[in-house]
Amino acid sequence: MSEANPVALPSEAERRLYQQVLDQGGRVAFREAVEQDPAGVLRLLELGLLVHDAAARVLTAADPRAVGDRISARLRAEGTRLLLRAEELPALLEDLTHAYDATPRRADRSSVVQHVERTEQIRRRVRRLADGAREEELSLHPGGAGSAPLLDRSPERTRRFLERGAAVRTVHEPAALLDGPTVRWAERVTGWGGRFRTLSEPFSRLLVFDRRIAVVPASADGSGAAFVEDPAVVAFLVAAFERDWERAERVQWRSAEPGGADESAVPVHEQVGRLLARGLTQKAVASRLGLSERTVAAHISRLRELHGAETLFQLGWQIRGAG
Repeated sequence: MSEANPVALPSEAERRLYQQVLDQGGRVAFREAVEQDPAGVLRLLELGLLVHDAAARVLTAADPRAVGDRISARLRAEGTRLLLRAEELPALLEDLTHAYDATPRRADRSSVVQHVERTEQIRRRVRRLADGAREEELSLHPGGAGSAPLLDRSPERTRRFLERGAAVRTVHEPAALLDGPTVRWAERVTGWGGRFRTLSEPFSRLLVFDRRIAVVPASADGSGAAFVEDPAVVAFLVAAFERDWERAERVQWRSAEPGGADESAVPVHEQVGRLLARGLTQKAVASRLGLSERTVAAHISRLRELHGAETLFQLGWQIRGAG
């Protein structure tokens, strides 16, 4: 069977040729068959449906079940190989990824801002940016409902993103507290270590991924979006976000529905808090949970924000009191 095309099945002509061999008792003279259809004979030999007996100069029909089993086994082996290759590929390109991330971008004034008008295109691109983020997502969501593109992101990916030490910070208007989907999302993500605040001042929509690319409205009616990659502009927008974040208020996101938060597992930041409350040091917590100290430090920062604690001692004390 050809390795280049392992799933090619016999054509109608080749099937008829095989049937003719069967009609003659499953055994025909090699020369006679080749004179009738040389290409078909060759193809059936490649597939294993015909077997050539050189000494007797005959072709014998093989059991298609055995041929099918052999092809299936080869396809399964090839599929396994491709799956393993797919799993290895990100690691094989890791050195190039690090080099790409560490390289300062030369500002190309023709491409640092891209305008996108269609809503579905905007959503698809924002989803790609969210899925590709590695360290941080910042967002400002004006309006009562928080049905922003970020809410389209897979909850499982958001959980993994936070648990590896990344950060998610979001500012809503106070009216968002009355929107059920927004509250449920905020409550769920807060359980994983995300942080949400509300700001009682006018502000514009903003998304920032890894402080490398920002998404802002491109028109007054919000029908378009601009994707900004200029480092100076992105830094300016991040500074504006930080000012709004500092003025925003911490709130408790509580869904009216029972079991609103995902309680299938204890969130990592909660495990960190429990160990801190027992008096373990940051290094000991990292060792106990199998995390890096940097990741534990990020979770501690979220816990201090959540509990309003100034010091690690004060945080442990407040967690014990809450427990």
